[in-house]
Amino acid sequence: MQLSLSGQMRRMWSILTILAVLAFTWEAYKWMGQTTGGVWPGTDMALPIRTNARSMPHLWDIAGSLFRPARRGGEDILLVILLRAGWFTLRSALIGFVVGCSVGFGLGLLFVRSKLAERGLMPYVVASQTVPVIAIAPILVVWGGRLDLPKWVSVAAISAYLAFFPVAINTLRGLRSPAATATELMRSYAASPNQTLFKLQIPAALPYLFPALKVAATASVIGAIVGELPAGLAEGLGRAILGFASSFSSSPEKLFASVVVSALVGLVFVGVVALIERLVLPSTRRIDATVVKP
Repeated sequence: MQLSLSGQMRRMWSILTILAVLAFTWEAYKWMGQTTGGVWPGTDMALPIRTNARSMPHLWDIAGSLFRPARRGGEDILLVILLRAGWFTLRSALIGFVVGCSVGFGLGLLFVRSKLAERGLMPYVVASQTVPVIAIAPILVVWGGRLDLPKWVSVAAISAYLAFFPVAINTLRGLRSPAATATELMRSYAASPNQTLFKLQIPAALPYLFPALKVAATASVIGAIVGELPAGLAEGLGRAILGFASSFSSSPEKLFASVVVSALVGLVFVGVVALIERLVLPSTRRIDATVVKP
C-alpha cells in the first residue's frame, strides 16, 4: 500500500513538474521575443512564433478570461460556457466510445476465431484509418440527415470511427498473447472454445485492451469536436472553438482557454478509464502495451 501511494505521489509530482516546465518555457519564450524584438538572441533570425499578445497571451491572461463574461453584456462567465459545452461534447464522445470499442472488440474476436475474416477484412480496417476524419465527417453528417437521424448520432458515429481501430488491433494482440503451453493446458482439460476464451484469452487480453481504451477515449473526444462542425451543433466545444477563433484578433485568450478546456475533457475521460483499469487489474498485470493509434 505504501509503495502504491509513493508511486502515485511520484507520478503526480512528475506531472506537476512537466506542467511547470511547460509554463516556464511559454513565458520565457514570450519574454525573450519581446526583449529581442522577435529574433533569436544575437542573430537576425526571426522566432518561429510571434510573441505579441495576439499570438501568445500570458498564461495568467488565459486563466483570467475563464472568469470573465464570454461576451460583452453576457451573464455567464467563459468557464461556465465551456464546461457546459464540454459536457455536451463528452456525451456524444461517450456514446461513440462505447459503440467504437464494442465494434473494435468484436472485430478482434472475429479475427482470432477466423483467419479468413482476418485476411479479408484487416486490409479494409487498416485502410479506413487512412481517410482523414475531416473528410469523412461531412459524409456521415449528410447520410444522417438523409435518414432523418438526430445530429448527435452523426457526431457519435464519427467518434466511433476514430475509437474502434486501436481497440480492434490491441484486442487481437491480447487474445493471441497467452503462451502456447497455457492453451495446450486448456485443451488437455477438454475446455471448449468459449471456456478458453473467457477463462484464458480475455483475462490475458485485458492488459492490452486498457491502453487501447485510453487512446480510444481521447480519439472519441477529438471525433466529437470535429463532428460538431459540419453537423452544425452550436452547443458543443467544436462550435465554441470555431466561434472564438473568429474573434481571435480581439480576444485570443478565449480561444486558448477553449483549447485548454477541450484538452481537460479528454484528460478526464482518460482518467476515468485509468481508474477502471486500476480497479480491474492488479498493478502486477498492467503493462505498457504498444497501441496502434488511429
